[in-house]
Amino acid sequence: MHDRPAVQALRRAAATGRRLAGRWAKAARTVDLLTALGALALMSLDVPGLAAADNPLNGPMAALVLAAGAASLMLRRTAPWLTYAVALFLLGWLFELTLVQFALYSLGRYRGRRAGTLGVIGYVAFAYALFQLPGWPPHRGETLGDFLSLVVPVGVLAAGVGVAANRQDLVRALEAQRVETETLHAVQQERARIARDVHDFVGRELTLLSVRSQVLARRAEGGPFADGFEELSETARSAHRMLNEIIVQRGVDGTPTPGLDALPELAERSGHAGSPVELLIDPVAHRLSPLRQAAVHRVVQECLTNAAKHAPGERVTVRVDVTGGRLGITVRNALPAARPATAPVSAGIGTTGMAERIRAVGGAFSAGPADGAYEVRACLPAGELT
Repeated sequence: MHDRPAVQALRRAAATGRRLAGRWAKAARTVDLLTALGALALMSLDVPGLAAADNPLNGPMAALVLAAGAASLMLRRTAPWLTYAVALFLLGWLFELTLVQFALYSLGRYRGRRAGTLGVIGYVAFAYALFQLPGWPPHRGETLGDFLSLVVPVGVLAAGVGVAANRQDLVRALEAQRVETETLHAVQQERARIARDVHDFVGRELTLLSVRSQVLARRAEGGPFADGFEELSETARSAHRMLNEIIVQRGVDGTPTPGLDALPELAERSGHAGSPVELLIDPVAHRLSPLRQAAVHRVVQECLTNAAKHAPGERVTVRVDVTGGRLGITVRNALPAARPATAPVSAGIGTTGMAERIRAVGGAFSAGPADGAYEVRACLPAGELT
């Protein structure tokens, strides 16, 4: 019973140690340090042979040189070619093959397949040149067959493992990017839903407030509060208009919704696709509110898309005019003489979306064949002009 707090404390300490060890293991610097220490431990096995061989290094000096070479692995992520150069230097001076394996792996891992391949070719060519010179140690291969069976697999295997790890890194990066993209898309969709909810709920309440204020103004007509109720009604209508404009101007992603100024670009793209467009826009239409201009852009964009799908090559006429406080949109294109060879890809909701947008601002919408052409008509209140 008395030992239970001590046992719990030990468990907490062990869990903390495991968490810290996991963090350290994931840190790039920690991994590089452990890699350098591992390479030094393997190369240290050659220190007695280096001291006994015919070279100016004694035991401590050989250990120091190998430690400096292993330290270059701390730069293997940012400068793998430097580690590779150090490895070739030790190969030419001390015939040391261990560091070359780590260097080739780093090239393949952090610079990709091309760098790994070039590194292997350079390493094999350099080692073969050394093999042809006097002084090549017998334990590294006395005959050409022994040399190739030792040197080539070392380089190819190390670089191949590095390239495979590089591919896995790319896959993980792409997966992380996909998740991030899906998250951003979900955020954008949620923002769009919030904008629609704000428009629907708040707009409805503002409309009711305006109507009730008008009713009260009529009841109080001739009294001292009639003007106040009229002013309240006008304020509610103005707030509703401002709400519409703000939602349209900001858009879903913070950028303004395109208006009439974007129509020439739509027409140019349609012309490049093979469907020339004639734009007939009333100059007064440029004074429309952003909400109305967005409705015009949406209708014209969808009509040009449909014309390119169902009547490719036919001329499209777009007319936008403002008369008597009404905004009219007419998009007309000739029907094709024959159906396209392949059925166009279409979700069938474009016309529904156009109609919904027009009716949302109190307008009327119609679409269908008329006099040998396909015609889309929309008429809606022009609202206040700027």
